[in-house]
Amino acid sequence: MKFSEYMSQWLYSDEGYYSTYKNIGKEGDFYTSVSSSKFFGGAIAKHIISLVDEGFLHVNATICEIGAHHGYLLADIVEFIYTLRPELLESFEFVIVERFDAMQEKQKQYFDDSFGDAVRLSHVKSLSDLHVSNAFFLANEIFDAFACELFYKGKTAQVENHKIEFDIENSWVSQKAAKYHKDRGEIAVGYEEFALEMAGAAEQFEFMSFDYGEMQARPDFSLRIYDKHTVFPFFEEGLDRAKLFGKSDITYDVTFAHVKDAYEEAGVEFVELKAQMTALINMGILELLEILQAKVEPKLYTQELDKVKMLIMPEMLGERFKCIRFRKDKGSK
Repeated sequence: MKFSEYMSQWLYSDEGYYSTYKNIGKEGDFYTSVSSSKFFGGAIAKHIISLVDEGFLHVNATICEIGAHHGYLLADIVEFIYTLRPELLESFEFVIVERFDAMQEKQKQYFDDSFGDAVRLSHVKSLSDLHVSNAFFLANEIFDAFACELFYKGKTAQVENHKIEFDIENSWVSQKAAKYHKDRGEIAVGYEEFALEMAGAAEQFEFMSFDYGEMQARPDFSLRIYDKHTVFPFFEEGLDRAKLFGKSDITYDVTFAHVKDAYEEAGVEFVELKAQMTALINMGILELLEILQAKVEPKLYTQELDKVKMLIMPEMLGERFKCIRFRKDKGSK
């Protein structure tokens, strides 16, 4: 089978890694910005409010997270909106795009336990099921979870019994590799369709996503497996892929130029790509810390400050992770 089919089965089949709830953080396979600090969602909430003040987002906008896992990030955003501009919770619609029924139930339960009837949350299985006027779309670490093809010196990989052979001619993959100046590495599959679905889901929107990678493609393979905070390069000699299949996360660095091109082809304007550190500071995460400092004991403030440092320090998540933003105005293609 093609490698993209193999990776899709690994992550998204009925027995795949993302088909059931997974712990993230100390008890899981990896950390994310969401598991590091609530102020990640807080900074995004502050940005959403700024978009309302700017007039780009309406007070009855749809706030939609794609791939919300447990729902922690969207819940953190709700919590900070309640603190900063509570009346917006009465008018915003909150939506999660989640393909798995079991995960939808986990998210619903978490929101019910956290907010009761104070927040209106609904689910769709894909962006193609959503049709709204004005929206803010959000995703955290989604583009690295798209299936990909593996390319090496003109040939595309196929998989048999978890073994990789580069022996397929695939003109689409070869064209993408040439476009992004790769003679080896991962070529993501599905960015173009995803961008088109989002472009059709709302008449006007901003989309913000956080992921690790660079604008230009890496010159080598970055494909790797995370299992209980241990990283295994996919091509590591002796690696038992059969044992890890479906039970651990598999991911790769994002080529943001590919994401950018996909959205621009769909008629959506590229706004910026910034280091997570810069993006969160620009959105006001330090101002939120100042508000906290004025209200709590120094010990609690110091604890939260240490968590925020995980998000913004260059040697932690601040530089490795990037924030990419897009906008579609009403009347665009």
